[in-house]
Amino acid sequence: MTALTAQVTEPAPPPGAPHAKRRGVELTLLAGAVLISVLGYLCVGLATVGHLPPQASRHAAGLAVAALLAHLAVRLRAPYADPLLLPIAFLLNGLGLVLIQRLDLTTPAHLTAGDQLLWSGLGAALFVVAVAALRDHRALQRYAYLAVAAALVLMLVPVFFPAVNGAHIWVRFAGLSFQPGEFAKILLAVFFASYLAANRTALALTGRRIWRLRMLPGRVMGPILAIWLLSVGVLVLERDLGTSLLFFGLFVIMLFTATGRIGWIAVGLVLAGVGAYAVGTFEPHVHGRVEDWLNPFASIEQGRGPGQLAQSLFAFGAGGLLGSGLGHGQSFLIGFAAKSDFILATAGEELGLAGLCAILVLYALLVARGFQAGLALRDPFGRLLATGLASIVALQVFVIAGGVTGLIPLTGMAMPFLAQGGSSVVTNWIIVALLVRLSDCARRPRPLGDSGGGGAG
Repeated sequence: MTALTAQVTEPAPPPGAPHAKRRGVELTLLAGAVLISVLGYLCVGLATVGHLPPQASRHAAGLAVAALLAHLAVRLRAPYADPLLLPIAFLLNGLGLVLIQRLDLTTPAHLTAGDQLLWSGLGAALFVVAVAALRDHRALQRYAYLAVAAALVLMLVPVFFPAVNGAHIWVRFAGLSFQPGEFAKILLAVFFASYLAANRTALALTGRRIWRLRMLPGRVMGPILAIWLLSVGVLVLERDLGTSLLFFGLFVIMLFTATGRIGWIAVGLVLAGVGAYAVGTFEPHVHGRVEDWLNPFASIEQGRGPGQLAQSLFAFGAGGLLGSGLGHGQSFLIGFAAKSDFILATAGEELGLAGLCAILVLYALLVARGFQAGLALRDPFGRLLATGLASIVALQVFVIAGGVTGLIPLTGMAMPFLAQGGSSVVTNWIIVALLVRLSDCARRPRPLGDSGGGGAG
């Protein structure tokens, strides 16, 4: 594959106090995350069936072993990594397993907690492998074009499989199903980071100025726009507009980070608005979701009962400040999407506004720590990659939380770590592994005489 080489030397961030390893802090926080998850699991059993779940000991042992192995991988291979990233991921994943198990107990015909536990274990195992195998994130820069080719193939494959709930985003084979687009977002982040880092001189210094916005030269923007339009076109063909919105937001954020020109944010918002209006007007599946968003109680007024969005709003309202308690809510009435798209409604009803805010704070911390690692890195590729990976999590949380609370139309995505979805939970574990690697590089003490610009090893 073609290597994308840097063109200019980036100034090093101002020196600060050296970071301590803080692996003991990480281990303590991991123990707390596992304890909270296990207590939640026990509470769900007591509240719904009146006794402790018989598999509680195996559930607790599995979480503890996975957390310990992940911690050992970080301690041995990334000792300077941010100590908050891994505990936050385990806590969110553990809470997701609790909420899915709670919904399983009231919908015994559609059990998914076992599969989610297996996918979570696979994700944690891949986290260990990624942290152990990837010693320097800059190695990914050599595979930029391979990454984008693989991403396009992964996005195109579901077109040839039957639609599920109106969208061609699933691949079902030998009794298994997964969403290839989930993996494509990491590959596209690698490509965008590599390409923008390699062309940052042209992005910063060349291009024709139109009013207050400096347009980028066509030879620089041509390839990346073509790949972006192709990826979004495939997703529109599949009716996976949530992922399309995610890719568009990722593209705009990384372009803004590479150029430092805030005008690209304004251009991105205008283009997103025009695209959303066009797709929402002319695409029947999306038009139906826009109609539900504009009047979520229309089905009640027409005597057809509440739809999913109305049920979600009722769940949030019933939760109040402190919630009804684990196992005491009615969010399963939302239907088949209660464990996936609307899992946040269960959290809002049973944990209340306080619990919901705590979950959102965990996501905010995860994203902020990703941005912090990007700011501290000395190589442009690492900065952009950390920003892109953190932005993927932030955009997903915004799109999903906005959809289930009625802020924006529903898009059909999975809440990171929390919602049912094997591809999603595995992908998010890989994102956390890359952020751990990037934060280790950012926090590692610099060798004597290193003035920056070359990245940390």
